[in-house]
This record gives sequence, structure tokens and C-alpha cells, in this order.
Amino acid sequence: MNRTLVLVSALGAGLMTTAGMAQTPAAPAPPATEPAAAPAPVTPQAIPAKIALVAFEQAVFATNEGQKAVQDIQAKYKPKKDQIDSLSTEVESMKKQLQGAPATLTDAERAAKMKEIDTKEKRLNHDAEDAQTAYNTDLQEAYGKVAAKVSVTLKKYVSDSGFTLLLDVSSQQSNVMWANQSTDVTQAVVTAYNTSSGVAAPVPSAPSAPTPTRPRPSTTAPKPAAPKQ
Repeated sequence: MNRTLVLVSALGAGLMTTAGMAQTPAAPAPPATEPAAAPAPVTPQAIPAKIALVAFEQAVFATNEGQKAVQDIQAKYKPKKDQIDSLSTEVESMKKQLQGAPATLTDAERAAKMKEIDTKEKRLNHDAEDAQTAYNTDLQEAYGKVAAKVSVTLKKYVSDSGFTLLLDVSSQQSNVMWANQSTDVTQAVVTAYNTSSGVAAPVPSAPSAPTPTRPRPSTTAPKPAAPKQ
């Protein structure tokens, strides 16, 4: 029951108890307050598309700061790499010696040499796996730190340049089958970040290692040592 109906009913009851009295017109009920109109929905505006492509992982490692981070990690693991390389060479040498052993070698001597080779090879594989895991962890951490800062520069660059969409083509599983190379902003972002970071270009190591990519579950990062089988 609305407010007007309540007032009319109450007025009717009062008139019934005061029969014979002069009737006076009832004051009109105040109009009910209408709810505020809901704001009209905002209609998205269609604008011309301007799409930019970036190989983000490659851009991170291509920056001066990214290259320096990789060089520092490689220098950190160089002693371990040299140790694993030396052990790998030793195992290969022992295998060749056993293959070229004279026929006079007894079965017991041959079995002892095979056991020694097997022991060293297991240690080689264990050391290489541990070094790989530690290397990947350090590389991932370094990537994350630089990537967070490059991302800021990247978003500012594409926004200032008037792009409406940014696609990352770092992965080989990218859905972009073809694109005009003029839309690739990777190098432009690298240059912009190097300028803003103030980090000088590192001195290239000899021989120069290929630019690494961020470790993925299905792949491995550059190894500090690859055991020879």
C-alpha cells in the first residue's frame, strides 16, 4: 500500500467517527519521490587499430642491463663449468683407454676400470644437473628483475606512440603468422630502456655467447657445462 492510499484510508476512518460534522476537503498527499535515473551505459568507441609487436624476452636480454646480468651469471659459474668440463674429458679418455686395452687385460681388471668409469660418469651427471638447476634459478631471477623494469618502458613507449594493442611474439607458439616488420618495436624499446637506465653496454666476452632466452618448463637455459657421452 502506497503512501497516498494510506492517507486516504485514514481520512475515511476519521470521517466515519465524526458523522454529521461538516466535511472539509482533505489536503492533497505529497507526491512520492521518484528514484534517480540510472546513468546511461558508456558505449565503447571504435578507434583505428594500431598494433605493435615485441619479442619481450629477447628485448630483456638484449638491454645493456640484461647482457650484464647474463655475463655476471656466466662468470659466477665458470669455475664449476671448467670443473665439469675437466671431469667430462677424463671420463671420455678413460672410455677410449678401455676400448683400446690389450687383450691381455683380465676380466677383473676390465670390470674394475668399468666400475671406475661408471662412478665418475654418475658424479659428472649429478654435478652437471645441480649446476644446471642453480644456473637456471639465477638466470630466472635476473630475468625477472630486469623484465619488471623493461615492462614499464615498453608500456610507456607503445602508449606514447599511439598503439592500441601490443602482442608479445617471444614464444614460438605465438598466434601471429605474419606481420609488417615496421610494427616490431623490440629494438626501439631496448634503445629507450638503455637510455633511461643509464647502464653502459657491457664489454663483449670472447667468444660471445648467444643471447639466452628465459628458461621454460619444456626447455633449458644455456648450460654451464654439457657432459659428453
